[in-house]
Amino acid sequence: MLDHYRLEEPRKTILSAFDPDDTAGMKNKETAMQEFNKLKEELLEEQEKLFASKAGSVLIIFQGMDCSGKDGVVKKVLAGLNPQGFRAVSFKKPIGEELAHDFLWRCHKETPPKGYIAAFNRSYYEDVLITRVHGMINNKEAQRRLAHIRHFEELLTDSGTRVIKIFLHISKEFQLKKIQERMENPEKLWKFDPSDLQERRYWDQYVEAYEDVFKETSTPESPWYIVPANHRWFRDYLVQRIIADTFRDMKLTYPKADIGASGLLGPEG
Repeated sequence: MLDHYRLEEPRKTILSAFDPDDTAGMKNKETAMQEFNKLKEELLEEQEKLFASKAGSVLIIFQGMDCSGKDGVVKKVLAGLNPQGFRAVSFKKPIGEELAHDFLWRCHKETPPKGYIAAFNRSYYEDVLITRVHGMINNKEAQRRLAHIRHFEELLTDSGTRVIKIFLHISKEFQLKKIQERMENPEKLWKFDPSDLQERRYWDQYVEAYEDVFKETSTPESPWYIVPANHRWFRDYLVQRIIADTFRDMKLTYPKADIGASGLLGPEG
């Protein structure tokens, strides 16, 4: 199932080939949620193994158009993790000291140490997306930054960090519906940003920029996943499966304690 959504090779990806309404043939939300809850428990145990063994770390990157649900998926999918070994980081427009460093600096220092999981709500990819769409960098600079990103993720992988990259795929119509809901619902109005309406004008340019990102940075070691996100329940289920599958591939185990080495048992062991 996951093969359909995983991009393991740098290749041109046409987002129009992925249906944001797709549910992989699943028609029963309740069944999906039952499986979701099982995966949630599995992930919690895998996190404990990771924390105990310190056998690497996991970085989950969420990207997507405005209203694609980056905040929501972090809250719903990763809320059950032990906060002692997990942190979520949101990246806004760089300011102050961030601007005085290279574009990867502010994200690099937030990557998880061994034994930990981190989720990035947006990331260093913004520096080849919004900057490119709005003409802050030209195509040559964008390609240079994409090469740096590819090498940076190779460094993370070589250092023991699993990088999971998830693009939450929604339709333009779905985005407008969500913007209208934010404007009309007093409890969601705080989420409304007038710039969201402005950015909608650049939808096609963002699609083109994202497709270039997929082409240049999808690798077997750190693939992109295109996650249909018009149906929130399927989005959450699929993201949970992707993360669980990654942990299974890590084959984590609890470390064996050397009780005798502590001297607590005395000379006879």
